[in-house]
Amino acid sequence: MREQELPNPGWGPLSALPGNPLIWVLILSELLVFMAFFALYSSERAAQVALFDASQQKLDPLLGGLNTLVLLTSGLCVALAVEATASERIRRARQWLAAAMGLGVLFGVIKVVEYSSKFAIGITPDTNTFFGFYYGLTAFHFAHVLFGLALLGLVSWRTSLENVETAAAFWHMVDLIWILLYPLLYLLR
Repeated sequence: MREQELPNPGWGPLSALPGNPLIWVLILSELLVFMAFFALYSSERAAQVALFDASQQKLDPLLGGLNTLVLLTSGLCVALAVEATASERIRRARQWLAAAMGLGVLFGVIKVVEYSSKFAIGITPDTNTFFGFYYGLTAFHFAHVLFGLALLGLVSWRTSLENVETAAAFWHMVDLIWILLYPLLYLLR
């Protein structure tokens, strides 16, 4: 592909990526931060296997799985919004973005219910190392969900292909992180 045909000519390796290239710089930096946390978690888990296994038993993998389904479905809605925007069906794109935001809010509600149930029985970030990681990682992810919801809301208002692709790239990063967090925290023994 010639330089002039790329979505973002002049951005070197980022030239062929959809959306604004700066979102990819943000995404890559956020992925590095999460990977550092995952490495630290893995190191601590290896050092305290019994504690981590016992603590994981107190999580509800069904709620985590439901949140996975909700977030992945919202990712599909965002992908459909990109497709609709590319086809100049702006009203349909906004409907898909609204559906994605609704599912993002549902993800947050489920996460708050989960946090509340843990706090109600005295499980806090200070309970032990595992729960420090659990709350820290999921809260950091939740902050990204909230930022992603703001981006989706913004591009619903200022709907263009570049804007929707930019928000979609970030939202899919949020999906990817949860796909890694869910088994790491809830399933792997």
